[in-house]
Amino acid sequence: MAQFQIPQFIDIESKIVGPLTLRQFLYLAGAGGISFILFFLIKTWLWFLITTFLGGIALALAFIKFNGQHLPKMVWLALFFLWKPRVYSWQTEPTEKTITLPDIKEQRKTLKEMLPEMPNVKKLWQDLLTSKSPILKREKPWSKISSAQFQVFRKLTGQKEVAKRVDYR
Repeated sequence: MAQFQIPQFIDIESKIVGPLTLRQFLYLAGAGGISFILFFLIKTWLWFLITTFLGGIALALAFIKFNGQHLPKMVWLALFFLWKPRVYSWQTEPTEKTITLPDIKEQRKTLKEMLPEMPNVKKLWQDLLTSKSPILKREKPWSKISSAQFQVFRKLTGQKEVAKRVDYR
C-alpha cells in the first residue's frame, strides 16, 4: 500500500522575498518605484507628502487582512457591490386567483343519515352515549389512573399545564 503525503497549510502563501510574500513585495515595490520616479519630477515637500500617503496605502494593501481576506480583495468586492445594481423585494404583490367549487351541499349527509349504513359505528356511538363504564381497548378507565402520576406546572409564560410525571429512579 502506497502512502501519499497530504499538503498542509495550503491557505498560507509562500514567502518569496525574505519575510514577504510575492503579493506583499509587489505592493511595496510598486509604491517605492512610483515614489522614486516622483522624486525627480516634483518638489521635495510635495514628494514627501505623496510618498507618505502612497507608502501608507501600500502598507495597508500588503499587510491588512479583514476576516481572513486580504484588503485588496475586500476593496474589489466593495467596489463590485457599489457598482452592481441591487433589487430588494420584501414582499411580492399578491395575485388574485378565482377558484369555482362545485356545489356539494346535496352530496353531504348528516350523521344520523350515515349511521344506518355503518352498523359498527352506530353501535359504538350508542355505547359511548349510554355506557357508564369505559369501552375495552378504546378508553382508559380514569378511575384506575392515580392523580400522583400527573403534575400541574407553570411555564415561563405563566400558562399552567398538566403533564405526566415520570421518575427515572
